[in-house]
Amino acid sequence: MPKVGVQEERRRQFIEATLDVVGELGLQSATIGAISRTAGMSSGLISHYFGGKQALIEATLRQLLEELKLALLEHTQSSSLTSQKRLMAIVEANYSDFQRSAATTRTWLSFWARAMHEPGLARLQHINNRRLYSNLCYSFRQLLPPEVARDAAKQTAGLIDGFWLRSALGPDQEQGFLESEALCKAFINNTLKQHGVEPCL
Repeated sequence: MPKVGVQEERRRQFIEATLDVVGELGLQSATIGAISRTAGMSSGLISHYFGGKQALIEATLRQLLEELKLALLEHTQSSSLTSQKRLMAIVEANYSDFQRSAATTRTWLSFWARAMHEPGLARLQHINNRRLYSNLCYSFRQLLPPEVARDAAKQTAGLIDGFWLRSALGPDQEQGFLESEALCKAFINNTLKQHGVEPCL
């Protein structure tokens, strides 16, 4: 029986291979054979470690969500962050280098398209949406009245996702992501100023 470390390493290799294959071919064409060849392992191991392709796909999406969570923690772990700076850090986490990479953007786009038809992926996407809204709402509540904070969080979450999508589909992704991040931050600052709160400089 393989040691736990070996199991985790092989699972990680399959997930990374899935990201590569989905990024290159799309989710529909990401066959077990293509993923196993990219991972350099037998296709039978996918069933052994994940139970099948669908479970592997969901594990890959969970990995993307974990990367997003880790980026957020990295950007917000300082206890000296003001609520204004924490809002900016949330935006930065969603536009991190990993989230802007070609493989990640293509994989996210494939997942979003399939989430409309697959409950497992839809559930994971819902978790992601709720996490973003919750983090934004927490920080806005420190600065604005409750109802205003909720609206600001919903609007900011929509902008982050919407601008990210437009950038991912645009002709110049790198420039698009930079501009999108700046626009999201500008919206937050403008919202705070409208309600008499000092913006983040």
